Amino acid sequence: MSEPRRITSEDLALFAMQLLSKEEAAEVAAYLAQSSDARRELAEIQGDLAIYAHTVDLHSPPVQVRERLMKQVAREKKAVPIDRPAVAETRAPAATVPPGTIFTESGAVVPSYVTEEIAPKRGISGKVLPWVGWALAAGLALTTGKLYYEREAIREAMRGAVTAQANRVDQLTADVASARQVMDTMTDSSAMRVTLTKGKTALAPQGKATYVASRGALIFLASNLEQLQPGKTYELWLIPAAAGGSPLPAGTFRPDERGNASVIMPPLPKGVEAKAFGVTVEDEGGSATPTQPIILAGQ
Repeated sequence: MSEPRRITSEDLALFAMQLLSKEEAAEVAAYLAQSSDARRELAEIQGDLAIYAHTVDLHSPPVQVRERLMKQVAREKKAVPIDRPAVAETRAPAATVPPGTIFTESGAVVPSYVTEEIAPKRGISGKVLPWVGWALAAGLALTTGKLYYEREAIREAMRGAVTAQANRVDQLTADVASARQVMDTMTDSSAMRVTLTKGKTALAPQGKATYVASRGALIFLASNLEQLQPGKTYELWLIPAAAGGSPLPAGTFRPDERGNASVIMPPLPKGVEAKAFGVTVEDEGGSATPTQPIILAGQ
């Protein structure tokens, strides 16, 4: 038994173009039924042929394919006799040389249906598609330019916003630093506190309160206070402006050796309007109600 003929890529190409004899086509079909690789290659060839038919100009086939094609043409016995006069050839009946038949360099005849399969089909798309490409490119360029300028505008706006925010943060930082410096100076136990008076009069005890009712924030600074006995302390009181309101304790304190003292941000409820402030002397730890007498008062 003879070994089966090996199927090549050229055989698959001729099979895709339907240029094989029945016997050869049957052999290729049987091979395709057994080989998935051959089926995949045939699908690629058919796809390439479909693309070439719409996109490329007519080219000469490879030498091996051309030879196989010539053999197939010879089998169909459609060659023009060479012993006829030239005049007879030009006036041959349409049945002898079908319309659309072409002649190769070797004098062989190629049927028109073969050229129809190979020649690309040209129409209005060949004239329109190039202009469509240019139009798409121009539109893309315009869109890209617009997006670029919009992006730059957004970036510029963001840079302005970031700069303004940075300036605001710097200002707030400076304000906080200044407020901290004021607070540190007011509450520093080593600070020198001097009260200016007219003439050589005795310095009386005094206190200064700064109060923000909406925030419940209070700062109290006292000077020239007398020293207290052990177990005793000064206590600051907030007298509400509302009728019948009980005095609110606002913190206890003891003066230093120079008679200076302070109460900074004691825990007070927000929104309590103050009528006046007072200072009393209480037992160590403070009291829930003021003990008479009130030694300092102001409103």
